[in-house]
Amino acid sequence: MLERYFRLQENNTTIRQEVTGGVTTFMTMAYIIFVQPVVLSAAGMDGGAVFVATCIASAVGTLLMGLLANYPIALAPGMGHNFFFSFVVVLTLGYSWQQALGAIFISGVLFIVLAFFGLREKLVNALPGSLRSGIAVGIGLLIAMIGLQWSGIVVDDPGTLVGLGDLASPPVILSLFGLIIITVLLVLNIPAAILLGIVATMVAGLVFGMVEYHGIVGAIPAVSPTLFQLDVAGALQTGMLSIIFVFFFLDMFDTVGTLVGISQEAGFIKEDGKLPRARQALLADAIGTIVGTLLGTTTVTSYVESSAGVSSGARTGFASIVTGLLFLLALFFSPLLEMVGGGVEISEGVRLYPIIAPALIVVGCYMMKSVRFIAWDDFSEAIPAFLTIIMMPLTFSITEGIAFGFIAFTVLKAVQGKLKEVPLLISIFAVLFILRYAFL
Repeated sequence: MLERYFRLQENNTTIRQEVTGGVTTFMTMAYIIFVQPVVLSAAGMDGGAVFVATCIASAVGTLLMGLLANYPIALAPGMGHNFFFSFVVVLTLGYSWQQALGAIFISGVLFIVLAFFGLREKLVNALPGSLRSGIAVGIGLLIAMIGLQWSGIVVDDPGTLVGLGDLASPPVILSLFGLIIITVLLVLNIPAAILLGIVATMVAGLVFGMVEYHGIVGAIPAVSPTLFQLDVAGALQTGMLSIIFVFFFLDMFDTVGTLVGISQEAGFIKEDGKLPRARQALLADAIGTIVGTLLGTTTVTSYVESSAGVSSGARTGFASIVTGLLFLLALFFSPLLEMVGGGVEISEGVRLYPIIAPALIVVGCYMMKSVRFIAWDDFSEAIPAFLTIIMMPLTFSITEGIAFGFIAFTVLKAVQGKLKEVPLLISIFAVLFILRYAFL
């Protein structure tokens, strides 16, 4: 049955590879289960309810990705989206969290409507080769940058923005230990190297007292404080139209960018540049977002950490089924998962994540290989790709990298007198990105 539905042999994979990939993806993104309640609590939401909503919405979106699209890509509330929700929309602009959830619900409905017209699918398939490769590499650098920061190897520096961290710090030493373990296992061609490295790092953290043992099983909090509390009518106020647009824009290009980047890495994109079942993949994202708002969490989007599972051998939606089920199990095993994704607090409000950071650094290396597909001798192709690559890690945003790439690609092709080579959707969104920067 599994072979017929997920076509394991056709995708050159096995059940063992898929399970390993699904578990690896889950462990590298389990942090969102603990980060999301903290971020949304700042907006006045109940942390326990957000925890439950996050687990269920992530499970629904990820299971749909596996069942509808047969891709090993997991979904969860997006990092960055949650901070925009709490600290900009609620705390700065003064809207209620119920209205903000209503705005996300509306953007999710718009996505489903667009799915029937195939707009996002057409955008994915319209991406020029150099931009597609640039997105994959840029996401790889973004993942590596997150890993370097979460490990403490790279820290903020007032003079140079970033600098080298304290390599003698225990969390940094633990991160370096994990990085060494994973890379050595990879060099020795040991299966499940990333997953084994994560487990080994957690055990070392427990042995040396850097990771606190919290137990195995915990009670499930009540979801009622946030369940069906969204205010759609309030979100339709004129003042929130721009907020809806920003949620819509961020989700569209974060999802498209992640989908393209991981598909490029895994070899899902065909020779004609099209991604099979793109519509189903994007529909899973939209449904996940709507379910999330009904339960009480922010925009559900495809996760770049899925590339860790792909790097571990995952090639089909069966890996997503494994990841989705683990999100449901997380409801019961939150104390255990907190040891993996909860992080280590090094000062008030500052946490490092030495157990999962090494995996993210290594995944960044995996995704660099797409750089060879960029036409570096043609500056109208190379410069947009370069801007896409460099802006993602430096702005911590997939959307901003895509924006700079789209704008540069359209402008430079126009200067060359080759505007006809620019797909219409790319030109339209380049103009929309310029308007966004000018007015939003």
